[in-house]
Amino acid sequence: MQRPALAGCRGARRLTVAALLALAAAAAPAKAADVWVVELDGAIGPASADYFVRTLGRAADANVELLVLRLDTPGGLDKSMRDMIKEILASPVPVATYVAPNGSRAASAGTYIMYASHVAAMAPATNIGSSTPVSIGGGSPLPLPFGGDEGDSPAEDEDASEEGEGKNGEPAPQPGDAMERKVLNDSVAYIKGLAELRGRNAEWAEATVREAANLTASEALAMNVIDLVAEDIAALLAAVDGRTVSAAGVDVVLDTSEPNIEYVAPDWRYELLGVITDPNVAYILLMIGIYGLILEFYSPGIGVGAVVGVICLLLGAFALQMLPINYAGLALIVVGIGLLAAEAFSPSFGIFGVGGVVAFVIGSIILMDTDLPGYQISWPLIAAAAVLSAGVGVFALGAAVRARRMRGATGKENMVGGRGVVVDGFATDAPALDEGHVRAFGEVWQARRTRGAEATELGKGSRVRIAGVDGLLLLVEPEEDRS
Repeated sequence: MQRPALAGCRGARRLTVAALLALAAAAAPAKAADVWVVELDGAIGPASADYFVRTLGRAADANVELLVLRLDTPGGLDKSMRDMIKEILASPVPVATYVAPNGSRAASAGTYIMYASHVAAMAPATNIGSSTPVSIGGGSPLPLPFGGDEGDSPAEDEDASEEGEGKNGEPAPQPGDAMERKVLNDSVAYIKGLAELRGRNAEWAEATVREAANLTASEALAMNVIDLVAEDIAALLAAVDGRTVSAAGVDVVLDTSEPNIEYVAPDWRYELLGVITDPNVAYILLMIGIYGLILEFYSPGIGVGAVVGVICLLLGAFALQMLPINYAGLALIVVGIGLLAAEAFSPSFGIFGVGGVVAFVIGSIILMDTDLPGYQISWPLIAAAAVLSAGVGVFALGAAVRARRMRGATGKENMVGGRGVVVDGFATDAPALDEGHVRAFGEVWQARRTRGAEATELGKGSRVRIAGVDGLLLLVEPEEDRS
């Protein structure tokens, strides 16, 4: 009869302990949610993509509640943009892309990143759009898909039909050549896929690619292109508090009511990549590296040229492999410098030099495989490098001409005509002393008088002229007898 009562007491104790633990947990202050803020200002490139991807990875390791990407960009490289978007789509940490401060923009690549983000927000007086891809290979920009002025669109063409016909029932013109159409259609499909994933306006997404459409912040909000308009970071976090987003396939409820905001500062890697991935800097590093090695091979010294050349060449090569380069242009630059080096080592009296300069200049012009203004090599830099290379060729040609005219510096031919001083011997009354010793070229040589000079006494200290060389024996004559 006592066992049930004992069991009931134990159950009551357990309930009491559980209740006390629950009350203690409720009374404990909640840990503030961590929110990281990353700022990207400028063109999207290898440096900014690497910085963002690494920061997003560290945020996932730190279990950050939300990562805010504060963005102001005119666009950037397609590869860098896609690298960032892949990481956003796979990230367990929600990403809120916020176009700020006032006057900023999310153009071209920035629009794609906005569409890929879990939360898309803009500050007042900002804009989004102009996402038409720039043509590849140095051609002209992609033409408008409907063949009219920039303001034309299919909605404005009263004669346009759903079957793709243009005015007066004619087929609607297609944009550019096959390659341009492939690039355009690929970009349209890509951004529409992002729009469908995030439940945003897919029709305008297509319009911003095909027609370079733009929207202000308020227009973007009204057309469901973005999620909200916020004055600052604090207003953004207050607006998204409690919002449910899907991060890496998992629904996450954002808790940003009392956030612990941390602004992530760029590290040395970002600063270094930002410098060397500038096409002009990468080009200069490549030139210094190649010419440093040529100088070291041409005139071996203490190794400064080799060390500097190898370091600059590796940095330049690392930067170029991250940039959209035309490998034909790079090959032409290498061939051009190789021809100039050949001119210096084996002079061809201008043939290698001229060909090298031409190949070098053409390669430099077509090196960057993009029309983006921020990723072009400046013309003054190309001209300066070409003049320097041409100067190397002219110097090598001049040195070759001078070498052909210059008298030999070594060998028997150079000894003939030289001067010497008698050390001993050469007496006229002693035929056995027809030979003697002469100091010439800093050494004492055994010498013999030439025929016709036997009657002339050559005493110690007499000056003689070297008329010939027979093995290690000098043939000499009195200096006054030279003709």
